[in-house]
Amino acid sequence: MALSRIWSAFIIVAIVVASIKCIFFGQTDIFNWMVIGKADDPLNPLKLDGMIETCWTAVNICLKLIGIMALFMGFMSIAERAGGIRLLSRIIAPFFSKLFPDVPKGHPATGHMVMNFSANLLGLDNAATPFGLKAMESLQELNPSKDVASNAQIMFLCLHASGLALIPVSIIAIRASLNSANPTEIFIPCMIATFAATMAAMFIVSFKQKISLLQPAILVWILSISAIIAALVLYLYTLNTKELQSFSGILSNGLILFIFLAIICGGLYKKIDIFDSFIEGAKGGFETAIKIIPYLVGMLIAISLLRTSGTFDIIINGLKAVCTALGADSRFIDGIPTALIRPLSGGGARGMMVDTITTHGADSFAGRLSSILQGSSDTTFYVVAVYFGAVNIKNTRYAIGAMLLADLVGICTAIGLCYLFFG
Repeated sequence: MALSRIWSAFIIVAIVVASIKCIFFGQTDIFNWMVIGKADDPLNPLKLDGMIETCWTAVNICLKLIGIMALFMGFMSIAERAGGIRLLSRIIAPFFSKLFPDVPKGHPATGHMVMNFSANLLGLDNAATPFGLKAMESLQELNPSKDVASNAQIMFLCLHASGLALIPVSIIAIRASLNSANPTEIFIPCMIATFAATMAAMFIVSFKQKISLLQPAILVWILSISAIIAALVLYLYTLNTKELQSFSGILSNGLILFIFLAIICGGLYKKIDIFDSFIEGAKGGFETAIKIIPYLVGMLIAISLLRTSGTFDIIINGLKAVCTALGADSRFIDGIPTALIRPLSGGGARGMMVDTITTHGADSFAGRLSSILQGSSDTTFYVVAVYFGAVNIKNTRYAIGAMLLADLVGICTAIGLCYLFFG
């Protein structure tokens, strides 16, 4: 119900804003660009895709996802039959049994969630999505109310949407391509901001579900993970841009190949039909990718209307006016568009970050802030549409509110860190 109301509000607000512009400000062509506009059309003043093009974009995303889903879910099927997922579940069980009390010890969902979090941590978006969708399917098996989000599903998605990532390589690469004097300078602020958002998500959902985070098993794991991340951050901070990108490629892509090798070896050891297992899993990946098309189309259309109607511009200008009236430093406002679009569209936020850097400079306050904001969270509404849609969840309960609150913590942390590191 919450998602339905938010989706409806997006469309209503966008159309009302566009109508006001058309009637009172003479922008008579705004409806045309909102519906049939193309971002690459030189005559399009908005430089944004309208609804029709956005529908194509949504379908193209899912078509590209089919192959990736088939690949990773095929290997996941081999790992399940070989017992690898259950082994991973037993290793992480002391921590996850406290954080996900409704998930039985040794259940495959635990292993799927660990794979998803690990992929996210290393910035492997292509791998994280199949693992995450598989985790949602496993958690749905335990869900007594199939159309209502369970506590475990909410905890998982809120942690996933917080976007904890270790190395923001794509952001560093963009900054380097836009002539930043020190592209890696946003590395530590990004790491701290996304970690703060993840911890906030954990605290918010734990409070709502009455889970105590002071349990020894949880504290030991959180402190251990924090120590490992801190040590790796200190090492990576000593590398230059080229060395950082090289290390990231070896760590992330090398890990994928190692996982595939381990899965194949495990399947051979257990003497299972490896290729047949892969095919069965791949079929499931194809079906899942097709299933999410309606959900993704619906969400991306609402987001497109908000952007093309100029609603975001109104919000930004309003924030600047408030800061000016209060006599506050308004430098951070120029970086805020990235934060506003980030929960709605990863590609849109990336485009907004590039636009901010191009306009103000890669090493300007706004350019640095937009870079940190891009790396501080994930695309909340995309995650909600895709992951809940994949298992036909209609009532998301408090999931969206918790995710947005965690996003807000990440945004506030990013702004504070930008002032702290860059004045």
